[in-house]
Parts: sequence; structure tokens; C-alpha cells
Amino acid sequence: MNRTPLFAALAAALVIGGCATSGNDSASSTASGTAGSQSSATSSAAPAPAPAPSSQLSSGRSGNTSSARMGQPGARSVYYEFDKSDLAAEDRRLVEQHARYLRANPNAKVRIEGNADERGSSEYNLALGQRRAEGVMKALRAGGVQEDRLEAVSYGKEKPKADGHDEKSWSENRRSDINYR
Repeated sequence: MNRTPLFAALAAALVIGGCATSGNDSASSTASGTAGSQSSATSSAAPAPAPAPSSQLSSGRSGNTSSARMGQPGARSVYYEFDKSDLAAEDRRLVEQHARYLRANPNAKVRIEGNADERGSSEYNLALGQRRAEGVMKALRAGGVQEDRLEAVSYGKEKPKADGHDEKSWSENRRSDINYR
């Protein structure tokens, strides 16, 4: 199935609709701009460069959670506002870089791990973490990555990055981690 017309239509809808779409829809539309280059990316002889270090992408919110190995980009984190699962613009760019890398490296697979802060019930946070992980997965698929190479899981509030009980710690725990396997 040729996805190029679909992605072109989504991109056109984003331009026409401006900022009126939800974060998840705009993440898919924004990531779709790179899908047209899929055939050239997979046919090139040189592998795609790994995503840039997080310090070059944003104000330090999207950081490494592990070191790179065997040329793969290290795990990256996508952060969220309280009780939200939509991607911010800086995080959409990060996800697009991972989509380019995955298209150029067809054997690479990713597990997206959704997390939440400690506030709320375990059940609610598991569902929120799943929505966050699936949002990143949807953006990667819109960027041309095959679904069978992606896995979305939720840890809810069970795997905090920061142990504090304040807004700074909570903001570090509201994340999705992109881990290569």
C-alpha cells in the first residue's frame, strides 16, 4: 500500500488547519513529512546518522537514558505536561530523527516505555503511560517505520527516573523512553 498520498494529505490538512489539531494528530502529520524520503533513505549506501545529542535538540529535557551501542542511538526520553499524552514540538523532532534512523536501519527495533509521575492511581497511570508510549509509536509509524519493529509498553508510576515528591521530580517521571533492542 502506497502511503505517500495519505501522508501528503495529512501534511496539507496540518497546514490548512494550523494549530487546531490535537497533539497526537499533529505529531503524525509532522512526522509524515519525512515518509516521502523512505525509499531513498533505505536505498542509500551510508547508514543514517544517529539522532543528535539531546543538548542540541532542546533545552535539555530530552536526554539520554542509556549509552549508544553498536552504532544505534541511545535511548531517548520524550517528556509530557501533567495528565497529557501529546507530543511537544521539540519531542516530535526527536521522534522524527529516530524514525529516519529506523528507516535507514531495517534490523533495528524499538521498545517505547511509557511512564507517569506518582500522582493518581496505579491503574490510571498505567493507562496514561500506555497512551504516551502509543503516541510515540504512532509518530514513528507515520514517519515510515513498520509496526512490527515497534513495541509500546507502560510502566505507569512503577519506574520513576527521579525519586522526589515535587514538581521537578514529577516532570522527569512523565516520559516515554525510546529503547533500541
